[in-house]
Amino acid sequence: MPATRPAGADWLDYPDVQLLRTIAGAVVELADLGELDSFTLPYPAEAQRALDRTVLACLLRGVEEVPGSLPELLFWCHNRPLEDWPLDLPPDACGTDEYLVDPDALVPTQLCHEWWIRGRDAGAAQFDREVIHAAMRLCRQASSPESYSAFRRLLVERPVLTGVERFEIETDHALSPLQELIDQCYAPAPVGYRHHGTHITCGRCLTLLTPLTDGSWWCERDRCRRRGTAPHGRTLAEADAGEVLQLRRPLRQFVTGPGRAEVDLERRLTELGLDVELWPGFDAYDLRVEFPDGHVWAIDVKDWKHPGLLGRAAGPVRPEPPYDESCWVVPHEQAQAHRDYLGTYRRNRPAAAARLPLFTDDGLVALAKARLRGASGIRLDDHHSTNGAPRA
Repeated sequence: MPATRPAGADWLDYPDVQLLRTIAGAVVELADLGELDSFTLPYPAEAQRALDRTVLACLLRGVEEVPGSLPELLFWCHNRPLEDWPLDLPPDACGTDEYLVDPDALVPTQLCHEWWIRGRDAGAAQFDREVIHAAMRLCRQASSPESYSAFRRLLVERPVLTGVERFEIETDHALSPLQELIDQCYAPAPVGYRHHGTHITCGRCLTLLTPLTDGSWWCERDRCRRRGTAPHGRTLAEADAGEVLQLRRPLRQFVTGPGRAEVDLERRLTELGLDVELWPGFDAYDLRVEFPDGHVWAIDVKDWKHPGLLGRAAGPVRPEPPYDESCWVVPHEQAQAHRDYLGTYRRNRPAAAARLPLFTDDGLVALAKARLRGASGIRLDDHHSTNGAPRA
């Protein structure tokens, strides 16, 4: 793991940060092509590059045990915690006992996806953001903010569609400006999600469950798994459902996942009697919360597993629609699963986001309750929450 570096060293000062991004990208690419335990020569170019660079890094450090093939590198990914890899990485690069590939389901972990998304250079396609920006543009052209809200709810609430359901969506007037874009968002579910001709969705996060060899089913969302065994949602028998479609991976990871947390936070704040608007100003930020005295919070919800990567991604919340204060929020399950989630975030956020606080959803709701009880002097940037509730 890391060599000694001067205090405040940037992540890019560590030589293996880019290598880890390359490995994560190769794992995600391989998973999109098929099952991670079934690859033979010739390897895809990105996977071969990840293997070659990992071997070189090991040899330069005098490591005797090196992965001699792509299957061996993938074996490292699901049998060796990232903290035990012979890589020179920042102290906050990963937590304890974290893998790039889930040991049970043999699919990329959320940590792997977050390293992959942060590793894409400026010229790389960022499919999730491109889709959202295209939806904004089309809805603005149609002067239809309601169409944009309907589209976002579709991605959050219906990550899985049957062929019949996709046909029904084609007749939804609210989504009419976006039909061609919707076709780009969904793809046929890979066979790895099917067991004896049946697909099953998660009853919590609504995505497809993955069947395991022991007969159980695995949910791809870390936050969902921490709540216990995934409850079964819909059972989609191929004979009845026809073709089963699911959102493409970047949309599931970075739109559906946070969207579930956004909708849940909206519900909790609305139940307090607050005026809450989702995705205002064509998604300038996630929630606009107005208190009875007219004070407004702007909130962006981030369902990220890795607080260091989240900190490096931090930036000011967009100024329109106007608000008095802003913050980011992470689901409390994510924070509780890390030794020092909020502290790690603060250590890694750039100077431009130095006054952008991060709260758990529980912590923010507690602050909202305190403000409603009459503590109107509460300011978000004066409170640094722990991994539980804020300090008043």
